[in-house]
Amino acid sequence: MSQADNWLPRHIGIIMDGNGRWAAQQGKPRSFGHRAGVNALREIIKHCGDLGIEYVTVYAFSTENFKRSSDEVGTLMSLLVEFLKNDLETIIQNGVRINVIGDIDAFPAPVAAQIRRAMQKSRECGRMMLNIALAYGARAELVRAVKSIALDAAEGRLGQDDINEQLISQRLYTEGQPDPDLIIRTSGELRLSNFLLYQAAYAELYFTPVFWPDFTPAELDLALESYKKRSRRFGGV
Repeated sequence: MSQADNWLPRHIGIIMDGNGRWAAQQGKPRSFGHRAGVNALREIIKHCGDLGIEYVTVYAFSTENFKRSSDEVGTLMSLLVEFLKNDLETIIQNGVRINVIGDIDAFPAPVAAQIRRAMQKSRECGRMMLNIALAYGARAELVRAVKSIALDAAEGRLGQDDINEQLISQRLYTEGQPDPDLIIRTSGELRLSNFLLYQAAYAELYFTPVFWPDFTPAELDLALESYKKRSRRFGGV
């Protein structure tokens, strides 16, 4: 595959699932699976960049993930900070802009500071946008958008006829980006789990039993081959 393949999706969403189960199969702790998942993410980011895919959104930490054990949440926080520190320069050199979608303020101050630093330092990169969904939930995102619109309407900046699909899209975390063309979920689960619900209206869905740590660039190519065969009619004939 190359950049000449104009059938490729502009925007891919990925629900990175199965780290814990992958580790359990090997008799390892869940933290071992999460670290392996970060390694898989590095390879997929590079591969997407090489293919010329413009936007990649990965579901890294949902609002519901805060309900996990304090040890696991702590491990995920540490891995996030480690990734943003150690990989940032390589990411920038490869022209990747980091954009975190979700409630950054839900994280401890040092983690939130590292997130904002990565976003600020990579803001001029234009080869690919990497959206990392952190403390993210699509329903919470929609509530945030509705509150923003309601406030503008109450203060006279918006009228009833100004409220439409385009306006709602502009109030989402993915403002200005194309909706995902393809959403991939690993580990065999067949649901979206509160991921990009509004944006995914016409996304093609691809589910694989492969656990995320084993999701290689070759597995991504299989997903893209499946996508290539789809007929996208967007409600038309």
